[in-house]
Amino acid sequence: MSTRNTLPRDTCYALLATATLSLAPFLPHIPWGMGLLAALLLAWRAWLAHQEAERPALTVLILLAVLGGVLCFAEYRTLLGREAGLAMLSLLLPLKLLEGRSPRDGRAALLLCCFLMTGQFLNEQSLPVAAMVLACAIAILATSARLERPALALKPALRGSLRLLGGAVPLMLLLFVFFPRIDGPLWRLPGDAHAGKTGLSDSMQPGSISELIQSGEIAFRAEFEGELPPPRERYWRGPVLTDFDGQRWRERPTQTAPQPDYETSGPGYRYTLTLEPHDRPWLLALDYPAEGASDATYSSNFSLLARRPVSTRLRISLHSFPASQVGLEERPGRLRAALSLPEGSNPRTVAAGQALAAAHADPGARVAAAIAFMQAARLSYTLSPPLANTHAADEFLFDSKQGFCEHFSSAFVILMRAAGVPARVVTGYQGGERNPVDGILVVRQSDAHAWAEVWLAGRGWVRVDPTAASSPARIDDGIAQALPDADLPMMMRVDSDFLRGLRHRWEAVSNGWNQWVLGYNASRQLELMRRLGLPAADWRLLTALLGAGAGLWLGWLAWRLWPRRAKLDALDRLWQRACRKLARRGLQRAEWEAPTDFAQRAALALPAHADTITDIAEHYACLRFGPTPPTTAAIATLRRAVHDFKP
Repeated sequence: MSTRNTLPRDTCYALLATATLSLAPFLPHIPWGMGLLAALLLAWRAWLAHQEAERPALTVLILLAVLGGVLCFAEYRTLLGREAGLAMLSLLLPLKLLEGRSPRDGRAALLLCCFLMTGQFLNEQSLPVAAMVLACAIAILATSARLERPALALKPALRGSLRLLGGAVPLMLLLFVFFPRIDGPLWRLPGDAHAGKTGLSDSMQPGSISELIQSGEIAFRAEFEGELPPPRERYWRGPVLTDFDGQRWRERPTQTAPQPDYETSGPGYRYTLTLEPHDRPWLLALDYPAEGASDATYSSNFSLLARRPVSTRLRISLHSFPASQVGLEERPGRLRAALSLPEGSNPRTVAAGQALAAAHADPGARVAAAIAFMQAARLSYTLSPPLANTHAADEFLFDSKQGFCEHFSSAFVILMRAAGVPARVVTGYQGGERNPVDGILVVRQSDAHAWAEVWLAGRGWVRVDPTAASSPARIDDGIAQALPDADLPMMMRVDSDFLRGLRHRWEAVSNGWNQWVLGYNASRQLELMRRLGLPAADWRLLTALLGAGAGLWLGWLAWRLWPRRAKLDALDRLWQRACRKLARRGLQRAEWEAPTDFAQRAALALPAHADTITDIAEHYACLRFGPTPPTTAAIATLRRAVHDFKP
């Protein structure tokens, strides 16, 4: 069997360009070894096309496929699942291009490009990914056209692909609007579907939140009805950490209930939270949400929780009351847990807390004295504190005096517990930046924060933020104003109004995409149907509307594309009449046959009428193809000749 490539060189280049466009978004998501191998295989195929050389032997291709499988298994410990499957598919595409030598192989490679194009949405569903998929679709259609017609130039192929996509847009809109939505995904992804999600953890140790703050990713957005709450009330509650082993704070198992066990009071804020997926149950609501959140539960630590991990973007409407008193009648077991300290841990901090207890009988006074003690220590708020050893709180308060919010909150809670005041660490987010384009509050991973809560009789759990006491700018103006420029992540050092404006506009566009495209769920679909006058729209009605709309559009397309006969003028009607008379004698004119050629064939078949047939054909040809338009008298002469012709 010949191994020489039979595809034209230009077609090979088009296939390579389309494959590269399909593979490029996956390279950051697959192991570097597999990405390098895929790039080398594409370069090899391009060199073979340029040299018009033979393809590699089948044995070599099999060895390359085995090597790719080994690399994939070494990274993922499986060849199945989303990440491993897409990584293998990214390698199979260049191997198929190396193996292919015919148009049929080119079509198979384009099908692999289609699978990769669809697989991009399993990694991310953002607006740039949608634009990349659209570019891939245009390239695939244009390359398909050039595969069938190698002589077709690039521009006509691209115009044809754009026309095809344009014809599909109305059908796409019909499917998007009327296809019945269901709650939850249409398929279940393997266990690696949410690997690598960034966000808060159910534990905290020195450095955990300062690592998270390096990320500029958006954690969630909040759209308020009316005025935004002031910065000092923007505490977004996440996991509450009670258990401490001397090094790490951990969340304690809590009970949940469908309704809060506290009475709301004070001013309230209504807002809609759009939470990015983090594969955890925390809904990160503003302290403290009132009853009414759908599909959510309230923990005994006063956090709002989803009934299942937030694995997809979630939109929820809430009503919070930051001034509410919570935990007024706390259970003794929880208070004992909030006083527990490991034996021998942080002895200097424990001694300082015991001294506070000896000096102040009132627990509230002990809290104020602890804050004053930390302020007097002149602690420095920094993103890069020295590495801590066994007694992190002692080293922070008495030695380095440099730390981040987890150092402040952890040391304060240890002080309070040593002073006999129940206390715990709360992690979440603090602050947020209002986007001036759409007015939505954007909270990023860099806004991650840790603070403390103390329990006081008659007041319940009271928020105390020791970071705010030592560095008020962190709360009032945001982290960018509280840290030195050298400590700020690169994404927070942008000091350009133009670049900041571009970022705000882009995030507003992305939010619109998330809300109106990715967020078009069952409830929004029913809301749209009600606005269209269909309040009782169920899946049957939606399916009927979808079928009717699709049928009308496809029928209109068929009518537009149906071959039509050109409208004949008087001269053509006379020639057609003459041809029909000859057809009754068994002489059928072919569509491609010229008048004089057909006349010669008819004259040979009907010699008795040869002169008349030749005269009619020549007269028609002169009038139709002559240099001057036919006159009325000339057409009348042809009409009499055709009328008198009786073969």
